[in-house]
Amino acid sequence: MTDHPSLQPYVDAWTESIEAISELVKPLAEGEWNRSTACPGWSVRDVVSHIIGLECELLGDPRPIHTLPRDIYHVVDEPSRHMEIQVDVRRHHTGPEMTSELEYTIIRRTRQLRNEKRAPDAEVQSVMPGGGKMPLERQLMLRAFDVWVHEQDLRRALGKPGNLDSAGAHVARDVLLLGLPKVVAKRASAPVNSAVVFDISGPVEFMRTVRVDAEGNGSVDGSPSLGPAVTISLDWETYLRLACGRVRFDQVSDQVKIEGDAALGAAIMNVFSVTA
Repeated sequence: MTDHPSLQPYVDAWTESIEAISELVKPLAEGEWNRSTACPGWSVRDVVSHIIGLECELLGDPRPIHTLPRDIYHVVDEPSRHMEIQVDVRRHHTGPEMTSELEYTIIRRTRQLRNEKRAPDAEVQSVMPGGGKMPLERQLMLRAFDVWVHEQDLRRALGKPGNLDSAGAHVARDVLLLGLPKVVAKRASAPVNSAVVFDISGPVEFMRTVRVDAEGNGSVDGSPSLGPAVTISLDWETYLRLACGRVRFDQVSDQVKIEGDAALGAAIMNVFSVTA
């Protein structure tokens, strides 16, 4: 257990998700590692490689010296190039090689987290290129979020749903809610002094209101709005897929109910990815 109780929920959520991933991929036949996922250009193997690579960087392992092929279409900028190196270097690894490295990485990282002595506000390096420093608590929150989202990517690719209400799911809810004000107020240009209600059903159920003030700035809270400009209702998994950029609104519009200003509702859902 870490020295600081406020960090432990993120460590626990990360542990639950990464161990679930290990159990998911352990019995895979070689061909199943090549199944495509909702992450552009990434197979099951690639998603697992991404997870291993980032955790190894947090362990302090040197980044691979590797030149990417020129024809990887989804590598469009420096962040995606940075992420792709850890993925491409493992593209020819066999299933047993992948599961062995994942298990060993989990053991090492678990030990590191168990012995964590730094305070939650200790400044640590972001794993993203040019990401600068961030508090340790935020880094652990984002790792719990990332690993759980990729667990869901793998489950959908392999046809093995589950853990939509796990500890990682609740971390993901909190992370994704942080992006809602920007989506509504800035990207969708919701009118000033307006409110937009999101009503989410399913394994993780919640209702939140995004309010746009007189200066056009957004904020989110759990208080109901008596006269929202629009109310958007959808299930938790669809919310997750849209917010994480795994699917477009036009592909799942039949699973989204918009009441009130239909044009504003559609504008919001068309720019709903908060991880982009």
